[in-house]
Amino acid sequence: MKNLLTASVLAVALAACSSEPAKAPEQASEAATSSALPDETVSEAPLAAPTDGAAGARVLALEGLGDLRIGEAVPAGSSWAERGAQASDACRTVTSPDFPGVYAIVEKGKVRRITLGQRSEVRLVEGIGVGSSEADVKKWFAGFREEPHKYEPAPAKYLTAPNARSGDPALRFEIGQDGKVKLIHVGTMPVLGYVEGCS
Repeated sequence: MKNLLTASVLAVALAACSSEPAKAPEQASEAATSSALPDETVSEAPLAAPTDGAAGARVLALEGLGDLRIGEAVPAGSSWAERGAQASDACRTVTSPDFPGVYAIVEKGKVRRITLGQRSEVRLVEGIGVGSSEADVKKWFAGFREEPHKYEPAPAKYLTAPNARSGDPALRFEIGQDGKVKLIHVGTMPVLGYVEGCS
């Protein structure tokens, strides 16, 4: 009885200092017990997407993909290398077995563009990837410049970031006749706009 009286007085005193309504002694006891147990509560805040490790390496950003960076040389010792793709002294393409469906264009020893192709599971941080709809692209990237596709009739098109001409890394999407993303490019002009590998 004495413990119940003490708990009631304590609950009333705490309620006076709190903006929450007072709890009955039984509720106060249950709340104290449940708050001490780990992993029993559910957070309503969304979890942040991982930014490192394997998950982070699967996200294409304006800076690059994994250790492959726009404006920098192909990292020594990385899995990125020429594998029978178009190559010359001025321009070459590199691929990695770690990133199926992805290739990069290297000009004058620097990575100038990274392209996500049909077999790629890499996505942008917004969740856009090959196969996403044009509507999804426009929801995230409003104001992109539309141009007719060089090889496919409308509604196929290119959607290019408005800052592409600035020389900074930018995004460019190729939309197919089905209204879905066929290719995603990140890089700098003029290489960002190449439609045939190194040209």
